[in-house]
This record gives sequence, C-alpha cells and structure tokens, in this order.
Amino acid sequence: MIEWIPDARELADLELLLSGAFAPLTGFLTAAEASEVTEHGQLPDGGAWPDPIALALPREIQPEAIRLGDRITLRDPEGAAVAVLTVRELSGDGDGHGHGYHVAGPVEALDTPAYGPFARLRRTPEEVRKELPEGEILAVTMRGPLDGTALEDVAATAEELEAAIVLLPLVFGEGGPAVVRAALKAAERLPGSTVVAVPLAPREDAEIDLELREHVARNYGATEHYAGPAPVAIPGPPHRRGLVVFFTGLSGSGKSTIARGLRDVLLERGGRTVTYLDGDVVRRMLSAGLTFSREDRDRNIRRIGFVAAEVARHGGLAVCAPIAPYAATRQEVRAMAEEVGADFLLVHVATPLEECERRDRKGLYAKARAGLIPEFTGISDPYEEPDDADLVIDTTGMSVEHAVSTVLGTLTSGGWIR
Repeated sequence: MIEWIPDARELADLELLLSGAFAPLTGFLTAAEASEVTEHGQLPDGGAWPDPIALALPREIQPEAIRLGDRITLRDPEGAAVAVLTVRELSGDGDGHGHGYHVAGPVEALDTPAYGPFARLRRTPEEVRKELPEGEILAVTMRGPLDGTALEDVAATAEELEAAIVLLPLVFGEGGPAVVRAALKAAERLPGSTVVAVPLAPREDAEIDLELREHVARNYGATEHYAGPAPVAIPGPPHRRGLVVFFTGLSGSGKSTIARGLRDVLLERGGRTVTYLDGDVVRRMLSAGLTFSREDRDRNIRRIGFVAAEVARHGGLAVCAPIAPYAATRQEVRAMAEEVGADFLLVHVATPLEECERRDRKGLYAKARAGLIPEFTGISDPYEEPDDADLVIDTTGMSVEHAVSTVLGTLTSGGWIR
C-alpha cells in the first residue's frame, strides 16, 4: 500500500475533513471541483465553498505507481496512520517525479492523531453541537487574542442575541498554543462559553480566509459568526531570531570552506549559538546508507533542513553547506525555517564548473569524467542554479577571508549579528 506524510497545511485540512468541520466536503477535491471553486466560489452541486482543498503527490512517489481505486495511507509526522484516501483522480502536469500532481478522493479516519498541547480541546462539530443549548449560537473565530474592545463587542452581541458563545481558536503552526491560551483567558470573561481548538490554516486572501472561517463556524453550530481581529505580529529584532544560513554550490566551489570560516568567526565574536551542518559530516552521521540518487539526495537535504529549522526554532544560528543541487528541495528547506518563525539566508557559491574542476582536491571530477562516479553533480547530473539566492559569491581568485567577510557583512547589515 502506498503511504506518505502530507505537509502541515494538508494535515490540518485532513483533520477538518475527518472531523466534519469542512462539511459538506468528505475528501480532497478533483481538478474539476477545484476549478469550480476557484472560478465561481462554489462546488459543482451549487453549494458555496471558498477555497480548493487539495492534496499534492510528494516527489518521491511516481505518478505511474498510483491507479484509480487505490487506497493510500496518510500518516502524521509521528508515523501514526491517520486516514485512508481512496483515489478518484490523479491530475496535474508534473515533472515526472510526483511534483505538480494532485490526488483526489474521499478520506476515512483510522487512528486518532496525537494532537499535542490542548488535545482535549480538539473536538468534532458533532460533539460540540450535542452540548450546545437550543437557540442562538455566537461563534468567535480567533487567530490572536481578543483585545478589550473586541471582548466587549462579543459580550454585547451575545447579550443582545441571547446567544451562547463558542470560542474557536484557530490553531496552526508554532503560534497555536498561544491562541488557545488567549481563548481560555477570554472565556474567563465570558461566563458559560465553550472553547474548541480548530486547526484551520490561514489563507493568503483575507476574504477567502473569512469565508472559510464562517463555514467552519456554521458546522460548529453557529447561527452568528464574529471574526476576531487578526493578530499583530511584532517579530523580535533579527539578532534574537533564529537564522539558517544555507550555502549551496558545486563540489569544490568553496562553500564548505566559507561556511567553516563563518562558523569560526561567529564563535570568536560570541553573542549567538552556532550549529554547523556540513554536507560530508551529515552524510556520515544523519544520512548513512543513503545513495546519491535524486530521491536520496532530496532526503539528505530535507534532513539537514529539519535539523537546521529545529536549531533556528529556539533562536540558534544554523550554518549548512551541502551541494543541494535541486531548486524545489532548497525551497522546502526555506519553508521549514520560515514555518518555525526563523529567517533563511540562501548563499549561492557560484564558482564556475571549470574552476571547481581545476581545483578537484578530492579527485572526484576526474573519476566522474571517467564514468567511475554516476550521477555526479555538474557532470552527469544537473545543478539547478538558484534564482532566489540572497547572496551570490564567485570564489575564483578570492581569498577565504574576503569571502567570509562578504557573508559576515550581509549578516551584519541584516541585523542578525551585532
């Protein structure tokens, strides 16, 4: 049986599909259904719906491996089997590695997922509706605290409508527990109110986000909906935020040398906790047993990205120096860092292939040219040059000290170090 772990937003959508909070939806949408939603804001049966709920096929699974009627197991990050999806459609115009394809079909619940903090408040609409009194229900969706004015508005509206109050903190990502704490604090000022944690991922379009919140509120029994004010994000200063400095470049480009030099300078200066993740070291320690196939290279980079994001999650500065030849995987690592509230700096060490091959300190290029090393980046396997690099360095004729100083200057000007 095919199985995989969806990304964070897809898992949140899956939980809402399984709980009934996304009713009338019972699964991930087909291409035709998604198109109808995007173009007309409705499902094919005419029912209003604001946002396509889709599931992407991961790169490591070949589209040819999936047939209509297949049952796919979807797991959470801890490995628990959360649901089974029955494939109704595989659509898209992918790159042959799964990227760009979407899988559609109904989902069935398996194990109850482990929710983490405030698990007791992750309740289904059916459970909540059974406990609500008859009459008016005012649901309040919250992405942040209710300030004094908003709290007064909710209390006054509930009194005017003679309505019971359901507070729905929308928990997604690192800020989820804080939103629940804010809802519990508000509940102390709103006697008799019910608090239910709902893992609704925010949408970029504010109007779509509001409509989706209204749908969820209605499924939780609301006759009236109050959208709590959006939180005002005041990030800490850069020198207090986590940071991933991610070097990418060909073998022999100088990326590891610069990265080590940067680590040494940062440790000498002090003021930041620094973790260095070199490609060769990670291969031995974290990724032993992986080959150099595209799939295993991607796994290696994702492992580096995961560790770096965990370092940055707690305010640390992670310095990484793998080859990382594929753009899509570098984007995944950037997303990992940003999802935990950290910053990400991509440094492309753009030393030309001819110069890297001239150096060839390890003799790798010579072996690759002789056909002794298959799938060697730059020779028999592509290197996708970044078009989103924050800093580009060509080390041809450049001293290590100058290169390190260039990166250090970027960190200083960006406020990450003082």
